[in-house]
Amino acid sequence: MHAEHQDIGVSQVAAAIAEPARTKILCSLMDGHARTSTELATIAEVSASTASVHLAKLKDLALLRLHVQGRHRYYSLADQRVAQALEALMVIGQNAAPTFKAHTPDRLQFARTCYDHMAGTLAVLLHDRLLEAGWLVASDEQAYRLSDTGEALFLGLGIDVQDLTSLRRKFACRCLDWSMRRPHLGGSLGAALLQTALKRKWVTQDLDSRALALTAAGRKEIGARFGVEWPVDGQIKRSQPAVKRAHPINSDRTESL
Repeated sequence: MHAEHQDIGVSQVAAAIAEPARTKILCSLMDGHARTSTELATIAEVSASTASVHLAKLKDLALLRLHVQGRHRYYSLADQRVAQALEALMVIGQNAAPTFKAHTPDRLQFARTCYDHMAGTLAVLLHDRLLEAGWLVASDEQAYRLSDTGEALFLGLGIDVQDLTSLRRKFACRCLDWSMRRPHLGGSLGAALLQTALKRKWVTQDLDSRALALTAAGRKEIGARFGVEWPVDGQIKRSQPAVKRAHPINSDRTESL
């Protein structure tokens, strides 16, 4: 009986996501911002009344969360699991095509938000570099832990690792990147890294877009702290740092691109 109920639940969620207008609504909220029903109606290209029906359905299935502030009502994804499920479906959707050809706009493919953490080429590169340097260690197929030098690296960025491990969510996990088809860093550690990058102005984000822009300061600091080279031709490659940075630099300089 329990298995039957699970089957029904999957069918209901799948049917809700399959409707094109609802898909547009859900995907538009993957940048982590909350939006009004009017904004979501415009994005989904439906009337306000139709959008209300779609939003009610998605909320009933626990895919969306409603936030009420005075007279204003905002909608956001229910939690990170919904964003991860959408990313996974995007990968499956691309796999359904006879051959893979990335159609992601260059700006989005390079760096973007995936709910509350970083995605895209830059995020995949950082994920690989953290593993390659031994800062991030796989504890099972999906989860990671930090090594002693990795913990020192993040502490040097002002990220309190102990606080993150006490949160009621995964600390560090693989999140499959739909444009790269390779994992980037998710979980509370991935979210903290994005917030640090935004705070230090290594990357900037427009209010109306998931796209992230790498600044000159970000190019310099990410290269120095994580051992990433930035060739003149703009093609990203990985390189070994001169020394393992168990105690990273604490520079906060920022400049505009």
